[in-house]
Amino acid sequence: MTKGVALSVFSSVLFALLYYYASLMTPLSGEIVFGWRMLLTMPCVGLFLLYSGDWRLATALLAQLRTRPLFWLGLPLSAALVGVQLWIFMWAPINGRGLPVSLGYFMMPLVLVLIGRFVYQERPTRLQWLAVGCAAVGVANQLWQVGGVSWETLVVAIGYPLYFVWRRWLGNDNLGGLWCDMLLMLPVAAWFVLSSDAPLAAFGERPLLYLLVVGLGMISALALVCYILASRQLPFSLFGLLGYVEPVLLVVVSLILGESISAAEWPTYIAIWIAVGLLVLEGVRKLLAFRRYPFD
Repeated sequence: MTKGVALSVFSSVLFALLYYYASLMTPLSGEIVFGWRMLLTMPCVGLFLLYSGDWRLATALLAQLRTRPLFWLGLPLSAALVGVQLWIFMWAPINGRGLPVSLGYFMMPLVLVLIGRFVYQERPTRLQWLAVGCAAVGVANQLWQVGGVSWETLVVAIGYPLYFVWRRWLGNDNLGGLWCDMLLMLPVAAWFVLSSDAPLAAFGERPLLYLLVVGLGMISALALVCYILASRQLPFSLFGLLGYVEPVLLVVVSLILGESISAAEWPTYIAIWIAVGLLVLEGVRKLLAFRRYPFD
């Protein structure tokens, strides 16, 4: 379990590093950085599938294209949903919008609680409902003080849960499905990279970009592999709790990059952080109960 915890934390650190890394790749735009990330990460994930023996997950999924016509629409939609998330992750720190995106990551688990209740008929606990209530207070403050929740926050907080629901319904919620999503993103990624009149002009002006692009692919692939390995070695509850490390680090990176939380927004962040803290407390309680009564 110690190895799994280390892998999970290390993957969160790598994703936060990737968040900061994007800001180093000037003058490349967020779209171009996203494009290079996909072009370099997808082959690495494919190699991991071959090495781990999970390649059958991808081939089985693609084989269903012959028997399930819905897949011809379902898989591109899945790729589009996650593609937007991967794009905004690269775009936000370059454009000074890292904090709104990190807030979206904090709100995402709370949206998942609501989806579990109203879509899957799950019964949230009192702590979970209290967490949702705290988040509602934070959102209300944002609407009152700032005039609305930023579109970047909504894209992450609502978009990622929609992606999870769609993958679950479609049946591609595994590593093979993620690889297929990346495969379908390649044309868009290539278009982002090659659409400018002189796609390599920036590299001529700043040769260091050649090394930075290679590093981008390596960090992205390593972070994803560590995340996958951690998910296989940890109990689901503990793995979910460690997932809160990443948005905390994203806030730190955003502040390092020069962003700031205005006085009017502090109540929003505090309320949502309290909500996340309640979810963490609930997760710890469940984890301890499972250790105590593992067969109940």
